[in-house]
Amino acid sequence: MDRQPITREGYEKLAAEVKRLEQDEMPKIAEKIAEARAEGDLSENAEYHGQREAQGMLQAKINQIKGKLAGCHIVDKADMPKGVVTFGSTVTIKDLDLDEEETYEFVGPGEENYDGPVMKILTNSPIAQGLMGKKPGNRVEIELPKGSMSVEVVKIVDHGD
Repeated sequence: MDRQPITREGYEKLAAEVKRLEQDEMPKIAEKIAEARAEGDLSENAEYHGQREAQGMLQAKINQIKGKLAGCHIVDKADMPKGVVTFGSTVTIKDLDLDEEETYEFVGPGEENYDGPVMKILTNSPIAQGLMGKKPGNRVEIELPKGSMSVEVVKIVDHGD
């Protein structure tokens, strides 16, 4: 698996979330498990079993975030090439079939956001992968899970512009 680019801010945000979950949330659950265990018979103790399940789900979330972090490498957007679509670019494309423009910013894990006028999408998404290295005026056919789309790169806003 290729390692995904991520900004230092994105990396630190995910790392802070892991720390919060491990140092704040896990101890709270452990305390509730201890309280439930003190109530006696565990076989019929719904609170105990519920807290054990919550603990398992929290650990799974921690592992998932740590997995994301392990699969990333920190990139300074200022070091990325200018004038071509790369990690950190904000690119406006025209869907040639629908005659509509859409704007995307290509981001790392934990930084994605699909709301707003500029959708922040992962660099390993099909749209981002199809546009990487392209320049304004380039036309490309992008394979998507639900078919394909023909687009033209209208504009690239480089990092820091």
